[in-house]
Amino acid sequence: TMNSLPSGAAFGTLVHEVLETVDTSAGDLADELSQRCREAVAQQLAEVDPVALAAALLPVMRTPLGSGTLADIAPADRLVELHFELPLAGGDEPVSGDVTLRRVSDLLRRWLPADDVLAPYADLLGTVEAPALRGFLSGSIDMVVRVDGPRYVVIDHKTNRLARGDLTALHYTRDAMAAEMLRAHYPLQALLYCVAVHRYLRWRQQGYSPDVHLGGVQYLFVRGMVGPATPPGCGVFDWHPPASLVVALSDLLAGLS
Repeated sequence: TMNSLPSGAAFGTLVHEVLETVDTSAGDLADELSQRCREAVAQQLAEVDPVALAAALLPVMRTPLGSGTLADIAPADRLVELHFELPLAGGDEPVSGDVTLRRVSDLLRRWLPADDVLAPYADLLGTVEAPALRGFLSGSIDMVVRVDGPRYVVIDHKTNRLARGDLTALHYTRDAMAAEMLRAHYPLQALLYCVAVHRYLRWRQQGYSPDVHLGGVQYLFVRGMVGPATPPGCGVFDWHPPASLVVALSDLLAGLS
């Protein structure tokens, strides 16, 4: 487990670095993971024991995701640190109609089913006071993986602690992860990532269809991922926002609606 390891942004960056560089085609995954941990700890001058880090991350690599595990994803089927830049409201050439968080929340109310675990986010987002969005929004996605279909799934790694003291996978139930998603405004982040993938696939995937090719998001709360014995529903937060919501948000951000 990660109970002996630190928390915080620097540790999160360290975990990201390892999980995004490990070569899943290596003959000995444990040895490969140990090597990546040593390199990442040395590169970042982190005060973390690389042996303990590797021991904690090996079960993460082997936790079921619904379509295999991280260890099963071939290097050719993943894109890491996919950088994107989204023009907002026309970018350099502004169009009429402001893009506001209130308008985004309206889209959530329209397209998210009422029984969606993140449906309450529409009301939460609507209370946030923020200026109209202009210019460009840039960022990077931890990982985009290609699964059977093909479908493309956004993966984001999180090292958040959801309770004090020693943690187990049962601290990372779907309800607990959903509460953390709402608290940290991760649904908006996830939707922006989906928009970025949608726009990327429009020009890279032959015969692209949002309903067919968009595979949703998986937020991996790594402290709750303990390998094949991870209780069902724990550690891995799956969310499948409707493709129609992703397309509508993309159009809104582009100033097309």
